Amino acid sequence: MTQTARPTPDTLRRTDFPAGFTFGVATSSYQIEGAANEDGRGPSIWDTFCAQPGRIADGSDGSVACDHYHRWEADLDLIASLGVDAYRFSVAWPRVQPSGSGPMNAAGLDFYERLTDGLLARNVQPHVTLYHWDLPQPLQDAGGWANRDTAYLFAEYGAAVAARLGDRVRSYATLNEPWCSSILSYEIGHHAPGLRDRRLALAAAHGLLLGHALALPEVRRHAPGAQAGIVLNLGPQVSASDRPEDVAAARLADGRLNRWFLDPLLRGEYPRDVWEACGPDVPDVREGDLDLIAAPLDFLGVNYYSRGVVGASGGGVPAGAPVTDMGWEIYPLGLTDLLTRLRADYPKLPPVVITENGAAFADERSGGQVHDPQRVAYLQTHLMALLDALDAGVDVRGYFAWSLMDNFEWAFGYGKRFGLVYVDYPTQERTLKDSARWYRQFLR
Repeated sequence: MTQTARPTPDTLRRTDFPAGFTFGVATSSYQIEGAANEDGRGPSIWDTFCAQPGRIADGSDGSVACDHYHRWEADLDLIASLGVDAYRFSVAWPRVQPSGSGPMNAAGLDFYERLTDGLLARNVQPHVTLYHWDLPQPLQDAGGWANRDTAYLFAEYGAAVAARLGDRVRSYATLNEPWCSSILSYEIGHHAPGLRDRRLALAAAHGLLLGHALALPEVRRHAPGAQAGIVLNLGPQVSASDRPEDVAAARLADGRLNRWFLDPLLRGEYPRDVWEACGPDVPDVREGDLDLIAAPLDFLGVNYYSRGVVGASGGGVPAGAPVTDMGWEIYPLGLTDLLTRLRADYPKLPPVVITENGAAFADERSGGQVHDPQRVAYLQTHLMALLDALDAGVDVRGYFAWSLMDNFEWAFGYGKRFGLVYVDYPTQERTLKDSARWYRQFLR
């Protein structure tokens, strides 16, 4: 650290972090791009899901979203104006390979190449996520991630993207939040494809990890100078009381959210307690799968938003605790707890990057201004928590605020605003919120 005095949230600045620490903003393809039926893009599971009545809170979809596909140059100017080092974006598989197999779509690859070169021209590092939930619909028709073939097709797609973009990209994450793409999507049914089948969910979780394992060497072969890793959504799962049944429930919740993905990646095994709890629903794990999945990572991306408070008869936010517009508890200490736990529990932990951290609030624009003091405080307190983890010896290399701009918030539609930049959807006008101005000043 370059400063000896402990900063406060109000005095915090980037020089409090190690030299070379990366600061950025992040988005995902389906949430911002729009142009769902242009230039050869095929349908994704989210197009299908949004078309089903009752799936999306406001009945909307991502067909236009933030129209980033057409406004990308102005959006890159906006990113550069914030003074960030890096931009994390995802590639839409159905835009690059419309059916999920067979020939690649040149127009789709061209778009991401323009995006990559445009970032470099503006002195912003490109960080790519290969999969942020928009599976080509034909692959879902064949079973989706629960079908083992999807993992092999994902590796082919990943190879094509890495071959085109190469080392111009600073890092490649294979997957974003496989818990969401499996458990939330195949068991809880809240996300596309909207199924409620635990057996399929666990098969999909294993299929995703296998897809990661198969794509990782392809990325390294085509982009040997880039970092290659994966992004998980993680959060402490704490017991609602010290009663044995609550402690056991919290342990199982931690296993299903955190250890079910961390243990195969960093230990080469599934957690025994969760495996036994899942009974006959456990996935078909073939010989050699776990060895592939446990291949060393250049980085582990961590998306942190909140913690879980878990009891045997349910959980919830503690009474009186501050919450975001999503109803999630604002708990910065959870980030420190999570990172120090990862360092203690996983000897093979690679360098960590906070790939998403942010909050939704009910922002309103008035007089050309958007005042969001709660988000400013959220960013400040979580960056302070990150400093505490660094001081404790955790090797964290970067931080990406979620999100660059308001966007399609999945099953919540356009009603939840996570952006540092306000988007007026009817006009597509972008307005810097106070949080964007704070982040820019912090980075200066």
